Amino acid sequence: MTEKKRIVFVVNPISGTQGKKAILKWIDERLDQSIYDYSIVKTEYAGHATQIAANAVQVKVDVVVAIGGDGTINEIARSLVHTNTALGIIPCGSGNGLARHLRIPMEPKAAIDVLNRGHELCIDYGKINNIPFFCTCGVGFDAFISLKFADSGKRGLLTYLENTLHESLTYQPETYEIENEEGTMKYKAWLIACGNASQYGNDAYIAPQASLTDGLMDVTIMEPFTVLDVPSLSFQLFNKTIDQNSRVKTMRAKKIKIHRVNDGVMHFDGDPLMAGKELEVEIVPAGLRVIASEKKKEKPENPNLLQVISNYFSGLHLKGEEMMAKRQSHLFELNRTLLGKLSKK
Repeated sequence: MTEKKRIVFVVNPISGTQGKKAILKWIDERLDQSIYDYSIVKTEYAGHATQIAANAVQVKVDVVVAIGGDGTINEIARSLVHTNTALGIIPCGSGNGLARHLRIPMEPKAAIDVLNRGHELCIDYGKINNIPFFCTCGVGFDAFISLKFADSGKRGLLTYLENTLHESLTYQPETYEIENEEGTMKYKAWLIACGNASQYGNDAYIAPQASLTDGLMDVTIMEPFTVLDVPSLSFQLFNKTIDQNSRVKTMRAKKIKIHRVNDGVMHFDGDPLMAGKELEVEIVPAGLRVIASEKKKEKPENPNLLQVISNYFSGLHLKGEEMMAKRQSHLFELNRTLLGKLSKK
């Protein structure tokens, strides 16, 4: 008789948008217990998931599953790199960038089925100033928005869009030097994103050609643009074609150094952190075992930003219709403000 694998589910009770109690119930009902002996551990403080995962590695657990968002995944995965313990994901965060790249379903029951099939990959991971990241990292506007998003105390796509619309009206691009194997290049940029995976989350593909298994990062440099460029940039971000925009420059590298004029915020997997003028980013090949989907998703329709917002609203199950209507009205008012700025340019 084959010995069962040991699997630990780590639950962040705060992160994400889906009910955790239901997921725990589905684990008991749907996980193949002829394959796995399972246990569930709830995190109690920031960084606790890292310790839980490290303890699991010490006692030779086969799989540690993150139930949460990209932040929870980062905390767990950093303890699993270069070990024989694999990362599993039941995505219920705000963006779920790594899970989407790995084609793990957003529906928790289907994600549990992926665990039952047990298809394992060995993927790259990155480090920015020696801090691990598994999806994306960067500086500029996306890092600034990550900081605002964290400070807002609210989660979800709507909050992210509100912050983005507010801050895009006043944010100023910065000057950066990027040093790689070929030399040093200077850019005035809105943002610099380093992609191990292809997207931020929510199918926003900032590095659409990125691979988790090529030993390289895909660097996206978004140069200054006008509000006239916003519709095409938004469409291409969700259409996997942002690398074709004339305002965007790309490169692939194993390691880069970013030099900027001032100290400022950076982000790793969407978590903001203040950092200095010098940043080092590198990719570590084949450092993390993950449980991923074997099936390729059918090619989705190419959504534009308005479709994404519409789909988000139609999928919400929130109490208080008046509150929702108020927030929708606020978002459309922000859009109108942006269009007003456009008409004055």
